[in-house]
Amino acid sequence: MKAFIFDMDGVIIDSEPIHNKVIKEVLLKSNVVVDDKEFNTLIGMTSTSVFSYFINKHHLPYTPQEMTNNHMTFFKKYIVEHQLKPIDGITDLLEQLQKANIPLAIASSSPLNVIEFIVKTFNIDKYFKFLVSGEDLVHGKPAPDIYLKTAKKLFVNPKDCVVLEDSKNGSIAAKDAGMFCIGFANPNSGNQDLSRADIIIKQISDIKLTQLP
Repeated sequence: MKAFIFDMDGVIIDSEPIHNKVIKEVLLKSNVVVDDKEFNTLIGMTSTSVFSYFINKHHLPYTPQEMTNNHMTFFKKYIVEHQLKPIDGITDLLEQLQKANIPLAIASSSPLNVIEFIVKTFNIDKYFKFLVSGEDLVHGKPAPDIYLKTAKKLFVNPKDCVVLEDSKNGSIAAKDAGMFCIGFANPNSGNQDLSRADIIIKQISDIKLTQLP
């Protein structure tokens, strides 16, 4: 292992229930009702891709960017008002990786300003060498592009990278990039198929650096 790459939503912050709630509220204003089963198939994708899906399906009179901006405004407000913290075990894992001199990055489907907002709010921005968003890529997760881009920024061969993911789309992206993938079975991320991951954990503290390649 020469680099460790984190997904963010559902890995660093337990945000999937919040995204679910906020997206449903945004769509409800257009009289669109979303059930959890449908929403769970979209976890790991960029917000613009998610809203593009609903705009096309229901012929909504908005652009994906307009709906994404609305969503992210409410999302940030929720984090501050509810004083959210990182998922249990994340700060300890970051400390261990830093002590082992392993370069760290985030590769998230969220917009860059939201990634920056969360790491600063959680006071963990000091740990990461790069923050990479999938929003400006042509192909988001489950395509491997974001992970290949992050490895290139880190100057590390993809096969020497370890990824921590909580979604089916994210784990497919990591494995198709040729990386070792840890699947985090976060119950709040829905019933995700993590079968492509190399190992599956139920809590972050289950990650043992000595057991990674």
